[in-house]
Amino acid sequence: MKAFWGMLARLLALLLVSVLALQLYFAGRVALMRFVDPQSTTFQRSEVWRLVNEKHALAWSQQWVDYAHISPNLKRAVIASEDAGFVEHSGVEWDAVEKAWERNQKAEARVEKINAQLEQRLHKPTSQRAARPRPIVLAHAKVVGGSTITQQLAKNLFLDGERSLLRKAQEFAITFMLEGLLSKQRILEIYLNSVEWGEGVFGAQAAARHYFRVDASGLSAMQAAQLAVMLPAPKRFEKRPGSAYVVGRAATITARMGAVELP
Repeated sequence: MKAFWGMLARLLALLLVSVLALQLYFAGRVALMRFVDPQSTTFQRSEVWRLVNEKHALAWSQQWVDYAHISPNLKRAVIASEDAGFVEHSGVEWDAVEKAWERNQKAEARVEKINAQLEQRLHKPTSQRAARPRPIVLAHAKVVGGSTITQQLAKNLFLDGERSLLRKAQEFAITFMLEGLLSKQRILEIYLNSVEWGEGVFGAQAAARHYFRVDASGLSAMQAAQLAVMLPAPKRFEKRPGSAYVVGRAATITARMGAVELP
């Protein structure tokens, strides 16, 4: 028995050392970003792999531009759309996280109720079913996030798309590393140069050239707002970047941009 507890203690110690080593690795990578622009992110590499495997060709557009060469319109539009409290918060908007958690819990409860009703239909006696029953498809809750720009950057830089408490905890840890080791200006610069704006379109310069045939420095307020609208679902909006929804939502963002404080 004593040997068992000794082995368990060694395993726990090894696990703790491994976790600390991983955090030091992430912290070292983040600290390096104070001076070196990241060449790619985990999300970008996964997209490269997907595109190569699905299409056997790689259509890729990305060009790094310094913070000073990105239009203030785009900076204001993205903050207004994605994270209004970016300059003030320390990386996480806890109120937004709590509200997102509550919305997700309610959505899961609704989905469980729907699925229970579907299961009851499925197990009815044959005589009680409709002559031509519709296919029964179990519903899934749509997960709503409360992520700040810094959290989005943490996830894109280092993490995969898995949804779990451990992955969320790691996201928080990297978020605080980014906020502690980099300036707000640098965080926004890296975010705008690495975020996805369509399939194979990454960063402000690529997006500005792809959609408007201008450089990132020359984006107008309306053009910048349209790009900001696309961020939550770029692969969906890239098919109709000038749709009524995008233009209408962009007008709302444009009206908010004047109140945005830039880092």
